[in-house]
Amino acid sequence: MILIIILILASIGLDQWTKYLAVEHLMGEASYPLWENVLHFTYVENRGAAFGMLADHRWVFMILSAAAIVILLFWLWKEKPKSIWMQCASAFIVGGGIGNMIDRIRLGYVVDFIDVRLIDFYVFNIADSFVCVGCAMFLLWAIFTELKQKKKDADTEEKAPETADEAGE
Repeated sequence: MILIIILILASIGLDQWTKYLAVEHLMGEASYPLWENVLHFTYVENRGAAFGMLADHRWVFMILSAAAIVILLFWLWKEKPKSIWMQCASAFIVGGGIGNMIDRIRLGYVVDFIDVRLIDFYVFNIADSFVCVGCAMFLLWAIFTELKQKKKDADTEEKAPETADEAGE
């Protein structure tokens, strides 16, 4: 559980620190190209949910986000997953969710600043990245767990002793 707490706090800290830097150095400025037409730092105030959806419905999204964070924390506390992969995935989702929740409560919007222009993507932040990476980790874990179980089931089926009917007796 210590690893989970450390990762949650670290992800919140990194998110809030980078948002502080974005406010200090990007607010009111033109976009800063890190790699021209590929990756820019652009200050954006996101008043909606992920990628600007549900703009001006802040309370609905805050309630849903808070519920998801509480449910995931409860699951972590109750189930205590042994897989470090799952612990990290959960911590990233919770930390990212809390990072954006801090902005919504404190500012009324979320500070976004990572502007990937190569694929014309929405501007996002570190917390969004943590949530997406955590969800991708959950998905990969589920896929690999299912594949592993199917292989185990197939191996068990192959090794099962033949019954009298199957042996032709």
